[in-house]
Amino acid sequence: MGSNTSKRLFEEIQNLATEKRNPATNKIDTLPAVDILKLINNEDKQIPFIVEKEIPYIAQAVEIIVQAFNNNGRLFYIGAGTSGRLGVLDASECPPTFGVPYDMVQGIIAGGYEALVRAQEGAEDKKEKGADDLLARGFNANDVACGLAASRRTPYVIGAIEKAREIGAKTIYITCTPRSEMNVPVDVAICPVVGPEVIMGSTRMKSGTAQKLVVNMLTTTSMIRLGKVYENMMVDLQMTSKKLEERSKRTVMIITGVDYETAATTLKDADGHVKTALVMILGGVAKDRALKYLAESKGFVRNALELIKNEK
Repeated sequence: MGSNTSKRLFEEIQNLATEKRNPATNKIDTLPAVDILKLINNEDKQIPFIVEKEIPYIAQAVEIIVQAFNNNGRLFYIGAGTSGRLGVLDASECPPTFGVPYDMVQGIIAGGYEALVRAQEGAEDKKEKGADDLLARGFNANDVACGLAASRRTPYVIGAIEKAREIGAKTIYITCTPRSEMNVPVDVAICPVVGPEVIMGSTRMKSGTAQKLVVNMLTTTSMIRLGKVYENMMVDLQMTSKKLEERSKRTVMIITGVDYETAATTLKDADGHVKTALVMILGGVAKDRALKYLAESKGFVRNALELIKNEK
């Protein structure tokens, strides 16, 4: 990298909101542990209120994601470092929580699997690699690409987003820099500006917390809009562990009021599918009819029960 290029990069980085010094913590190295913790906690307390200001944009992003899911599209998170790990984490939690296929929400991180457990910082500088990694997953125009980059400027992420737009797919960007500085063309930019980190440049802290809150909101709200939740309970979870098996029984018991044995027996008859068990019990129908009504209601338990009610 030439001296002029290095100087431009230096100037660009020093002007980023995520790279400023925090005046509230400039003597943090002189404090006892309890006071350090209080400073960190005080800074963290601000994050939910900052994210709250971005809800209109998060809502726009949800509409894009839901539309894609309804058209057999997928959601791809693309990031580097902490941002990339957060995308992979959120994607990996969707199948057991909401019973969706493992490829419906995917996380791509610069440096690949190794970068999840060991920092691969140089990987984020390869713009063309971001595009290549996205295409390697079979990304197409029905899908959605969501870039995660606290600083906004990560070449790997920008490369993937540019390729997604070139293909004709919808794009979302989550960054902790001001909207006025957002110079990456996307359909929706989500910009929770958290200000200087407790430790200058350590975006795994406030920036990471903000991004985690946003991705939680994106997928959770999208899944609710797809009928994966009844009341405030997960009803499409997969019984892939003893804990999830017992959670499924408890969910059926809480919603329907039946006892443990009835919940267990009905779930067995429903092939372990909580939604089907709920419709069987609440609608007073057999498995085949429960499945029929769920299919007609596009997986929404409330709508399936309404169909049964209207037929009686």
